[in-house]
Amino acid sequence: MKTKQKIILTSIGAGALLFVYLYGGLNKDYPIFQREHIKQGRIEKEIVAFLKDEKVDIPEERLLSIARMVYRTSKNHNLDYRLMLAIMKVESNFRHDAISPKGARGLFQVKPSLARYIADDAGVHWSGNNTLDEPEKNIKIGVYFFSQLLKDFESLNLALHAYNMGPTKLKKILTENTSYSKKFSNLVIKEYKRISSILPSS
Repeated sequence: MKTKQKIILTSIGAGALLFVYLYGGLNKDYPIFQREHIKQGRIEKEIVAFLKDEKVDIPEERLLSIARMVYRTSKNHNLDYRLMLAIMKVESNFRHDAISPKGARGLFQVKPSLARYIADDAGVHWSGNNTLDEPEKNIKIGVYFFSQLLKDFESLNLALHAYNMGPTKLKKILTENTSYSKKFSNLVIKEYKRISSILPSS
């Protein structure tokens, strides 16, 4: 009985020590995941301040939700959140209610026909075109789409061209070796450099 009790107490003690260590009790430095959480919160607040400077006129709570979504979704897809902000700037000037003459909607200016097709893969429940008017869902779809283009074309510039004109059209142009406008990609890269000089890396 005593041996059994010893084993139980030893197990409990080891578990307690591990718990305390993970939450920083025995180590003056925060554990990795806790430090990451603090860094994430700080960067999200910096994104909110940046969006305010960009004259995005929506309540702060919604700004924080947008900042959180763009940062976390970008990180989940191994993308620089500042590049995603650059695309949003060029595409919609950070207007979540923007609608283009061709019907592209929201922050990332995604067309409903495309969004409907990739929504599930992006982790978004599709409930009609208005889904793209919700900033958080628009971000999830836009970031997911760009991440797939980057995997497909294996080049930042080509992925940006594909985002702007559509991957099928770009592949045809590349096959035929014809020229195409690089205005969009140049604008995004310029914005990316500007934003990178303001906001920290993730």
